[in-house]
Amino acid sequence: MTKTNFNSKSIKRHDIKDKTVLVRVDYNVPMDPGTTNIADDSRILASIPQIEYLLNRNCKVVLLSHLGRPDSSSDNEFSMMPITTRLSEILDKPVLQLPSCKGKDVEKQINQSPHRSVSMLENIRFEAGERKNDQNLSRALANLADVYINDAFGVAHRAHASTEGITHYIPSYIGFLMQKELDILGKLMSNPVRPMTSIIGGAKASDKMGVLRNLSKIVDTIIIGGGMAATFIKAKGFGVGASKYEDDRLSEVRDLMENDRIRAELIIPTDVIVADRFHADANFEVTHVDSIPENMIILDVGPRTTEKYAATISESSTVIWNGPMGVFEWKNFSSGTINVAKAIAGLKDGTTVVGGGSTADVVSKLNMNDDVTHVSTGGGATLAYLEGKALPAVEAILKND
Repeated sequence: MTKTNFNSKSIKRHDIKDKTVLVRVDYNVPMDPGTTNIADDSRILASIPQIEYLLNRNCKVVLLSHLGRPDSSSDNEFSMMPITTRLSEILDKPVLQLPSCKGKDVEKQINQSPHRSVSMLENIRFEAGERKNDQNLSRALANLADVYINDAFGVAHRAHASTEGITHYIPSYIGFLMQKELDILGKLMSNPVRPMTSIIGGAKASDKMGVLRNLSKIVDTIIIGGGMAATFIKAKGFGVGASKYEDDRLSEVRDLMENDRIRAELIIPTDVIVADRFHADANFEVTHVDSIPENMIILDVGPRTTEKYAATISESSTVIWNGPMGVFEWKNFSSGTINVAKAIAGLKDGTTVVGGGSTADVVSKLNMNDDVTHVSTGGGATLAYLEGKALPAVEAILKND
């Protein structure tokens, strides 16, 4: 999968004037709990350049996305209508909410829509065949348009009907956002400016082992944080108190830390913030990793560790960050994450990439989006790419004739 392949399938390289274009977008935006209010519309805003590009070429634009994890089409809380309303406000023009993702009625409404119009299909995950990559659903989606664009990097690792299956039945191309992600992440993995540091957090070491193994061959330094740090501390021979760790991963983690054949140096916490329970108001203290009390759990990296991490980041030319350092949502256990974020934001002359939903949320809440080079729109897709895995939705487009 090379940059040349990506560019050959860029929508900019193909004539789509006057076409009906189906665009797979990622409008799986966070909503305020119990409401239909959009908590963060950044994913919608990010899609606007692609939409306007198509409108300027006299296209009919039909948008396709998922939202949440509905059990059935009767889950009205997952309707695309709030997204459609917000998109209409941003574009300052009507956006037609269609009743479904397929069928004669939907086809008729799209056919009757004028050029330079925008329509929104209903939540694709209302369709049982989406996750099954059902051929009949893929064909039905293809029947709605002349051309298909995938601009949803966040689901590029999914072989679903709306991402992989559809490409077998319609001319298919890569959209602006997808192209940007592939270009930036591709350069990071193939030709980074060194020294390169990767910061990896998260709840479980098992969720990130593939990424760690692949990155250990590419980057110069790997910084470890989050709940998974307990497994690394345990593998180093220290007790972790009442913290959860993955016993079946200890030998694998130990091998990663002690393997002289890998490129990367792994840095794990030397001190941590521990608490007497998993709660925002828990009693807490700072302790060295060699003296974690039996009844305490690790909820953040400690100040000395944070200082070491910040110093490593400041000496880097390229940084990629995936996963908070602690329970960032709780003030008493957010300092590690905040200080790592500040160190990344302070790297003015370097390339800094933030990947993963929770990490992107951290940067957004700290108002640091403009202080990093790129905030990836992918969660699982970013991890899959960093692990060196093929992305089914992208591979399908590259193979599309």
